[in-house]
Amino acid sequence: MIIVMPLHPQTATILTTLEQLGAPAIESQEASVARAGFAAMVMPSSEIVHEVRDLDADGVRVRLYRPNERRDLGVLVYFHGGGWVVGDLESHDDVCRKLANQMGHAVVSVDYRLAPEHPFPAPLTDSVNALRWVHANAATLGIDPQRIAVGGDSAGGNLAAVVAQLQPVPLRHQMLIYPVTDARRGSQSYRDNASGYRLTAAAMKWFCDHYLSGEHGSEADPRVSPLCADDAILAATPPALVITAEYDPLRDEGEDYARRLIDNGVPCTLTRYYGQIHGFFSMSALCDDGGQAIAQAAFAVKQAFERQ
Repeated sequence: MIIVMPLHPQTATILTTLEQLGAPAIESQEASVARAGFAAMVMPSSEIVHEVRDLDADGVRVRLYRPNERRDLGVLVYFHGGGWVVGDLESHDDVCRKLANQMGHAVVSVDYRLAPEHPFPAPLTDSVNALRWVHANAATLGIDPQRIAVGGDSAGGNLAAVVAQLQPVPLRHQMLIYPVTDARRGSQSYRDNASGYRLTAAAMKWFCDHYLSGEHGSEADPRVSPLCADDAILAATPPALVITAEYDPLRDEGEDYARRLIDNGVPCTLTRYYGQIHGFFSMSALCDDGGQAIAQAAFAVKQAFERQ
């Protein structure tokens, strides 16, 4: 049975407000202009965290969030969304603050290079290198090198899923929030939600085209589309949480990825937030479901860190 829910009233209000602003479609803009517009929409966080520090991870800028003074914290290495083209440490500062406080563990947010100036594989390379740096510098950061998780939303969820497949360091968990898992963009949810729900099918083509503009990868490359990976690769990845949104072009590929993890013996929780759109995870100040999803994600990582 197919369940269809109306848009959440809070989310409907957000979409109406965005429509009234009259911003041009992102696919009609230059990348630098789109970045400026995306940054202008970011609201400063009111979430207080024990310690927040910007650091250099061997040439990759990262931001460390520590919720307390303990020196044996687990750490979630977080990759922000934005289609590999927009977004930065500031755009996901509120999410990372809330995750750190609710997990009771550290977060390291990664400011990977962006396309099209730095197309694939540059964002992935930065993500892997930052993760390796965190593992190598665990003692200095006050974290336990045996309790590391990766996570991210959208394009960041893509990077987290690929990093979890590569697993350059031992990982406890992967947190995938409406991840891009199939850059071929052929699912039913792309047709169902092609327009009208903030992220559009046309915008995703713009993002993917920028990401692959360096001609070093393809839409079917597992390092671009982790859904294309072999079963043996998927089976070796860490336990996962996958969160999707009903009115999201990426819904089906995220859910297909979760099912493939489960079919290959990986413990995985899949949750679809009905009535929600792409991006709701970052809208907790305006959308109750965003806060609920952050709480769910934080609890899943905390459980993974406490598991013996």
